[in-house]
Amino acid sequence: MNETRGRCHLVYALAPEGMTAREANELLNEYIGDRERGLAVSHDHFIGRHGGYAVFEVKTEAEEAKLADPGPLEGWEIATHPLTFSLSAVGLVAQVDFTLRAYRDVALAELIEAEEPDKRHWWNRPETS
Repeated sequence: MNETRGRCHLVYALAPEGMTAREANELLNEYIGDRERGLAVSHDHFIGRHGGYAVFEVKTEAEEAKLADPGPLEGWEIATHPLTFSLSAVGLVAQVDFTLRAYRDVALAELIEAEEPDKRHWWNRPETS
């Protein structure tokens, strides 16, 4: 297995017309869950046109090649793009913070602190053991 320079890749995937949201979400989750595609750093699903995006930290040529394999997303519209500045999972988070600071003069930590409680914000729910 040849090592390549680490880099995050954005995968943008649109389900075929007529596919239900549930089926599209399950198939996208299956694609993301395949560990051979590298480290899944972030993902979300689309409202309206079904599909979603994922960001993977890719470290090997094999992982990069696996991104091109649609697997459960056969028949979907898929675009994969290596990212310029997000060279790792940590780099992606740093890029988010940089963008907030540079273009809106706000830090990610400030947004976290100021966020109002909302039952839809799963990331702020108390953890249950």
